[in-house]
Amino acid sequence: MDRKEESMDKKLIFLDIDGTLTTPGSNVPPDSALCAIRRAQEKGNLVFLCTGRNYAMLKPLLQYHFDGIVGSSGSYVECGGQVVCDKPMTKAQKDKVLALLEEQHIFYTIESKQGSYTDERFKEFLRRNAGEDSNSEMLRWREQIEKSLNILPIEAYQGEPIYKIVIVSQKREPLEALEERLGAGYHVCIQDTDAYGFTNGEVMRSDFDKGTGILSICEYLGIPVEQTVAFGDSMNDLEMMETAALSICMGNGSERLKEMADDVCGTVEEGGLQAAFEKYDLL
Repeated sequence: MDRKEESMDKKLIFLDIDGTLTTPGSNVPPDSALCAIRRAQEKGNLVFLCTGRNYAMLKPLLQYHFDGIVGSSGSYVECGGQVVCDKPMTKAQKDKVLALLEEQHIFYTIESKQGSYTDERFKEFLRRNAGEDSNSEMLRWREQIEKSLNILPIEAYQGEPIYKIVIVSQKREPLEALEERLGAGYHVCIQDTDAYGFTNGEVMRSDFDKGTGILSICEYLGIPVEQTVAFGDSMNDLEMMETAALSICMGNGSERLKEMADDVCGTVEEGGLQAAFEKYDLL
């Protein structure tokens, strides 16, 4: 098989982390998932993390030898150790968002490449309100805060570039109002309201998302998007699922995401990733 034929046979597999590759907030995928990833790579496919986590939060997973990362919801991308995209918010963009969040009394956490910064209001809100029926992003933040993983006090922030701002509210309406007031230049992803009536989301630049991250890796490698597969579970995976040629939602995922995905597999704890890899001949 020549190099062109080998390239045409290669699949690029993109995995969300929380609620897809791992249980929310965990840095340890189950053995079934790790086995599937290893076998897929042995077959010649490439496997990437595609996550809303910043670099500091996903770093513990790099020991599992992924072929690259789409981090910070697409604004930071690496492939084979090379930086393909590095586009944080501008200072003006960040300042506008933070001013509106303070005005609307919306809880938030700001994320740089080095870590995440939050205050006690955000932490206390999650401690009190993130239950087992919350979406994977809410559960991930609760887990990270309970274990003090890469969560720094807002007072420690020294002005480094910010890639994403995580937001949470007791009602959905303030987040929708924020989206309207921010207007062009921003992408506001609002998750499904959880069983307890709380809503979370994230704010980033409008020109980058998980989908653009996939496209940047395809362009870098010279592999068409028709050879991509994406696995996700929540609404911040929407653009990733819309971009990939084959989209698979986890069994624990958002009902809205399940409706638009090409297929639904079992949860990662049930061996859902491995079963889907086998079904679509990725192993």
